[in-house]
Parts: sequence; structure tokens; C-alpha cells
Amino acid sequence: MLSRTADSLYWIGRYVERADFLARILEATLRLSSIPSRDGGAEQAWRGAVDSAGVGWAFDATERPANEKTVREYLAFSDDNPSSIRSCLIRARTNARSVRTALTVELWEAINGAWNALGEQGQPARRAEFIDFLGWVKTVTLSVEGAASRTMLRNDAFWFLRLGASIERADNTARLLDVKYHLLLPEGERVGGQLDYFQWTTLLREVSALTAYRWVYRDSVKPWLVADLLVLNRQMPRSLASCQSAIVDHLERLAADYGRRGPSQRIASARLSLLEESSIQAVFQSGLHEYIQDFLDGNNALGQAVAEQYLS
Repeated sequence: MLSRTADSLYWIGRYVERADFLARILEATLRLSSIPSRDGGAEQAWRGAVDSAGVGWAFDATERPANEKTVREYLAFSDDNPSSIRSCLIRARTNARSVRTALTVELWEAINGAWNALGEQGQPARRAEFIDFLGWVKTVTLSVEGAASRTMLRNDAFWFLRLGASIERADNTARLLDVKYHLLLPEGERVGGQLDYFQWTTLLREVSALTAYRWVYRDSVKPWLVADLLVLNRQMPRSLASCQSAIVDHLERLAADYGRRGPSQRIASARLSLLEESSIQAVFQSGLHEYIQDFLDGNNALGQAVAEQYLS
């Protein structure tokens, strides 16, 4: 496969996953911002949204305050933000169009249909309409993932598509967990208090993991158990361990298709081994924030290795 074709497939996976992630961030922030709290809880929640999305520095450069109106527009619709939902869906379609022959009819129609419908969505002003828009985004991304899983051959095109999605998902989960643990709880609010509990519960809802949490732990929501689920539990599809396992699998299948392993396979396998050797007690002892920052740095390094080995 040509490197530019692999690159387009990889970025389709990343952009679609990112659009879904942003919809989940915004949906959760609407919940968090509606809860009364001391010292500007709503503003803190919207600030946390841009930080979770990894675009805090770019948002600050616009010199706009972090509130519902500005953050909604920036994360969902802004053409100036290359990671907005609108930008992600447009870029996914642009990449898909360039590799049209590598996609099944069903996958192309799911991506192209989302792009066509995006133009009809407009920019909802009312909160209820905006919530409907976020629901539409999540439905679209599920349709794209379902079309890929149900109709594509398990060949290098499929593995590049899923590799991009898995690397993006790992990055997103880590950012969400870090922002909640390190930034969201306002000063004066008690750790373990009502707001803290609601924020952790909302985080679980954001990654569709509340039912899974109750099934696995059969306990009230506790920060260290949430972290255990989202960092180390491989049964949880959005956990760091599960994403890393998927990354290793996709890279090993590419190695088998092309007849050789390279730096990306070695880096990915080493990262999975570190996760498998970790315990949540050790993670908290060393510092969850520091652990996640190391994970994000390693995820970025892995993405660079993939780009150098396959996409350039």
C-alpha cells in the first residue's frame, strides 16, 4: 500500500474517533456546568472541556472567556479549530475521498453521508437542539465504526483505520482522566464530596462506562476504582490497557502483512508490558497526573514512530 493511502486511512480513524470524543466531552460538560458549586463551577467545567480536548493553548490564543457559548462554538463548529467536530468530520471525508477505492461502499456512504448531513445541521443556538446535535454526532461515528467492522476485509487498509482510532482513543481517555483528577474539583470543594462524586460519575458516563463500573466493582463510585477501570482493566474498551492491546494487535497484523517488524511494534509492545506490570496502587503512589503525562508522551512518540515507519 502507498504511504499516502495508509496515511489517509490512519487519519480517517483518528478524526472520526476525535469527533465522537468531543461530542462526549461537550455532553458531559453540559451536565457538570448545571451543578451548583462554589467559586465558578460552570466556568471551571467549560475550562476543563477545552483542556480535555487538548486545545487549551489554542483557545486561549483567541482571547475569549471560557463559557458555554464560546466553548460550544470552538469545540463543535469553529473552522479555526482543526480539532472541532465540524473540522474532524470534514477532514475524515476529505481523506476518505482520496482513498475511495480502499473503502467499501457502506463505509464511504457512512462518512460521506455524515459530511452531507453536517451542512444541514447548522449551528444550534438552543441547548436542547445542541444536545440533539451531539447525539447525532455519536450516532454517525457509531455508523462509521460499524460499517468498517462489518464490511471491510481484514487487510492492511482495515488495520491502518483501526490503528488510528485506537491511538486517538488512548490519548482521549488519558486526557479525560487527567483533567478530572488534576483540574476539575474547585477549591473549597471536598474530595469525596457530592460534587466530586458527580464529576467522577459524569466521567464514567462520558466514556459509556457507568454500567461497566457497577458490573465490575459492585461498589459506589470511588476515584481509585474509576482510575483502575480506565487505566488497567483490559475488559473496558476505552481503557488505556485495552487501547494499547488493540494498538499492539493492529501493528502486529501489519507486520505480518508486510513481513517485518519495526520500531512502532517494539515501542507498542514495551508500552503494553509496562501497563500489564502496573497496579493502581503503584500508579497513585507515583502520582496519577505524572503517570498520565508519561503515557501521553509515550503515545505521541508511538504515533511519530508509526508515521515514520508507514505513513511517510
